Amino acid sequence: MNYALIGCGRIAPNHIKAAQNNHLKIIALCDVVPDHMESLLSKFNLQNDKSIARYTDYKQLLADHPELELISITTESGAHAQIALDCIDAGVNVIIEKPMAMSMKDADEIIRRSEEKGVAVCACHQNRFNIAVQKTRAALEQERFGRISHGSIHVRWNRNREYYEQARWRGTWAQDGGCLMNQCIHGIDLLRWMMGGEVDTVYGILRQQQHPYIEAEDIGMAVVTFKNGSVATIEGTVNVYPNNLEETLYLFGETGTVKIGGKSTNNLDVWDFADETESDKANKALRESASNVYGNGHTSLYADVIAAIRTGRKPYVDAVAGRNALEMVLAIYKSAKTGKPVKLPLSDFASADMAGEFEK
Repeated sequence: MNYALIGCGRIAPNHIKAAQNNHLKIIALCDVVPDHMESLLSKFNLQNDKSIARYTDYKQLLADHPELELISITTESGAHAQIALDCIDAGVNVIIEKPMAMSMKDADEIIRRSEEKGVAVCACHQNRFNIAVQKTRAALEQERFGRISHGSIHVRWNRNREYYEQARWRGTWAQDGGCLMNQCIHGIDLLRWMMGGEVDTVYGILRQQQHPYIEAEDIGMAVVTFKNGSVATIEGTVNVYPNNLEETLYLFGETGTVKIGGKSTNNLDVWDFADETESDKANKALRESASNVYGNGHTSLYADVIAAIRTGRKPYVDAVAGRNALEMVLAIYKSAKTGKPVKLPLSDFASADMAGEFEK
């Protein structure tokens, strides 16, 4: 399957590795900075491979390669939606790094146009493929928790000034958002997915405590009510000293309690069920090693997308899933801006609508 990557920054190596692991034919890369492409290729000893075309204009890449079947978009967040729409219009299937878009309007248009064109779109929430997450999801689908009471997600990481100064778009409302949109959206996706998806209200607060040189939040908290009667809390921050601490998901039900821990929801710290089986004993000590906080899920996500393209089904993490995660973050933003709970569905709101929030 012919593959290309647009955007060769921090997360791009995970995508190239996943592409190679799934035997995709890498035919082109694109980045506005040519050195970024060469640096990425050199990490995989591909710098001398002349069969991989290099572009600084993704539209030219699309025009030159009608044979493309799959493209990944790993640019700055603010560019995701327009690039995705142009790829969809060209008839190319797309994997979009999180967040899928920066506004509800753009997310809804990606869904509408992809369905119109018959193109597969995957939102890159790779943590859904973590072993601990998959085991928990299976327990949910088997109704082992009974009625869910409540849950929570805690993303307690560190991002320092050096991180934000590496790229001017980081921490801006229009191109990135704050810690909830960038670092915490994976955990927020897992929470909504596990809790049943149908959200009633979101009440959130944002603060900028330790990063006055960015526009957006460095800590956000929220209380979420679901239509099934369950409730949840969200805590996301990049203010943890000195390094990333944890990304932890709790689920509490009548007959089951699970804590998925580790730095990127990759361990089962608590696994207790009323109907305990022999296999549960192994789950109690499950640890999935990962070389970084991005985890190991990209390869599995790519395998699923490839299978979806070949069979005509939707990807496991489709565009609607990406929209739902974005909606949660934007609902917290809107609530913080207005000081009021926000009812879902959220018809239209954008990260850019938060401009000047911490200049008051």
